[in-house]
Amino acid sequence: MTSSPTEIERIWREESRRVLATLIRLLGDFDRAEEALNDAFLAAAEHWPRQGIPANPRAWLVSAGRFKAIDKMRRRAKLAAITAELSLPDEEAEMAPEAEPIADDQLRLIFVCCHPELPPDAQVALTLRETCGLTTEEIAAAFLTKPATIAQRIVRAKSRIRELDLRYEVPEAAELLPRIDAVLRTIYLIFSEGYSASHGVSAVRADLCREAIRLVRLLRELLRQEEPEVEGLLALMLLQHARQAARTDSEGNIVLIADQDRSRWNGTEIAEGVRLVEHMMSRSPLTAYVIEAAIAAVHATAPSGEATDWGEIVHLYDLLRRADPSPVVALNRAVAVAMRDGPEAGLFEIEHLLESGVLASFRYTHAARADLLRRLGRTEEARSAYETALALTQQAAERRFIEGRLRELSAFLH
Repeated sequence: MTSSPTEIERIWREESRRVLATLIRLLGDFDRAEEALNDAFLAAAEHWPRQGIPANPRAWLVSAGRFKAIDKMRRRAKLAAITAELSLPDEEAEMAPEAEPIADDQLRLIFVCCHPELPPDAQVALTLRETCGLTTEEIAAAFLTKPATIAQRIVRAKSRIRELDLRYEVPEAAELLPRIDAVLRTIYLIFSEGYSASHGVSAVRADLCREAIRLVRLLRELLRQEEPEVEGLLALMLLQHARQAARTDSEGNIVLIADQDRSRWNGTEIAEGVRLVEHMMSRSPLTAYVIEAAIAAVHATAPSGEATDWGEIVHLYDLLRRADPSPVVALNRAVAVAMRDGPEAGLFEIEHLLESGVLASFRYTHAARADLLRRLGRTEEARSAYETALALTQQAAERRFIEGRLRELSAFLH
C-alpha cells in the first residue's frame, strides 16, 4: 500500500502518542524521545511514499526513532555503553500491537506523568503535552495562563522525573489503588480533550476518546477486582462516546444533543454502559464517576430530547454535588434545572455562580447564560454573553456555533 500525506497525517494522529510513550521508555528521556518521534515521522514521509506503509506502522516508527536517536548519540560521542543499554532484541521492536503486554507503554507513561512526587499542576500540563500532544500555547489557553509558565512547569516536571529516576512502569496490583485516583483523572482528561477538543479545527478527536477507553479497560484488567471508580469511568466514557457519530454534521459543525439523530448513536456502547451503571448504582457509597455515568445513561436512553427525564437528572446532580462539590457540577446542575423548571430558574443559579467569581473565565458558563437569556427573549443581554463566550473560545467548531447564534440574534434585532 502506497502512502499519501493524508495517510501519514492519520497515522500521526492515531499512533504518535503511543510511539512516543514507547520511545520514552526505550530512551529514558522525554526530550530525546520527542526528537526521535519527529525524526521517525520525517523518515516515514521520505520512505513510505516509495516503499508503501509497513504492515505494522507503529513498530516501524518505534524502530526508526530508536535507531535515529542511537545514531545521534553516537555522533555526539556518547559512550558506547549507552548504545548497548538502549539496544533491544529485534523481536521487541517488531512486536505487533496485539502481542503487547497488557501494561503497555502509554499506561506506563500516564503513571509517570501523574506520579505523586510531581506537583498537581505539573501532572496535568505534562499529561496534556505528552499523552494528548497539545502545544504549550494550547495548554496555556486551557489554564488561562502564559505559555512560558506552562513550559516551565513541563521542564521542571521532566527534571524532577530525571532527578528521582522514576521508573517507567505500572505498579503491581497491590500498589495501584493508592495512585488510582490520579491515574483515572489523567485518563478522563485525555478523554475530555478528545470528546470536546479545546483547540483545532475538529470539535471531536475520536482517537483520544478511543485511547482513553482502551486504557481504562487495561487498568480494569490489571486491578483484578471490581473498583467502583474504574467501572464508573468506563461506563461514563462509553455512554458519552456512544453519541460521537451524531455530535457533528457532515461539515464538522456542532449538533446539540436535542437535535442529534439518535439512530446514529452506538447501541452496543450504550448497552454496556447502562449495564455497568445499573450494577454500580446498586452499591454503596456511590462515587462521582458512577453518578456522572448515571446522568449520561438518562440522556443515552431517552427516546428524544423532549422525553429526557430532567427531574431525574437534577436529582442525580444533587447526589453528585455531595460527592464532588465543584463549580462545574454546579453549572451543569443549573442547566438541568433550567430544562426542568424553565430558563429563569437556571439563570438565577448561573448568575449566582458568576457573582461569586467562580467560573467567570469559563467559556461554557457564559455560553449557558447566553442560551438562557436567548430563550427568555432578553436579546441584547444574550448577545453580550455570547460575545464573552466567543472571546474565551479557541476551538473552531465551537466558535462557528456561537457566531451562528450571534447572527440569529442580530437578525432578530434588525
